[in-house]
Amino acid sequence: MKDVLHNIKQCTICEKYLPFGARPIVTAHPDAKIVIIGQAPGTKVHASGIPWDDASGKQLRSWLNVSEDVFYDETKFAIVPMGFCYPGKGKTGDLPPRPECATQWHNVLLEKMPNIELVILIGMYAQNYYLGKEAMKTLTETVKNYQAYLPKYLPLPHPSPRNRFWLTKNPWFEVEVLPELRNRVGELL
Repeated sequence: MKDVLHNIKQCTICEKYLPFGARPIVTAHPDAKIVIIGQAPGTKVHASGIPWDDASGKQLRSWLNVSEDVFYDETKFAIVPMGFCYPGKGKTGDLPPRPECATQWHNVLLEKMPNIELVILIGMYAQNYYLGKEAMKTLTETVKNYQAYLPKYLPLPHPSPRNRFWLTKNPWFEVEVLPELRNRVGELL
């Protein structure tokens, strides 16, 4: 695992496309039972080097019902974004994660974590990559049908503060999905 993480941290395969250069953000441990696969680091995470070190991370930890200490315990949670580096700004938010990371590193990394029992897929990019044809037409449909992907996968929307409208429009998420998420995470921890 140490060698894989070292190689990821040295990775520059898509650096020419990255506005702030390569700074891969990933955490993993062979004992981890839960892996969180999100999109890509934002500017604050790129600056700090700490995954989910922003308002989205605070919301995610609330959804999971875990403290920062537990969340950042690599023996419990692996944090493996679809793109390991900040991809840059687009017209309506950050650009999509660079596609090179998942194809280059995800399988290698996941093979080193034999105890993973739950893969939390945050956002459309992770859901489409891991669920493939099983993903629904929209993120909302995929999250609403979360039970179809259990026990291995649990799809979530992005916990960004910009998603307040989605959360307000989909109250079933807090009533149905969050209790299931918290229950599964609690059992595994």
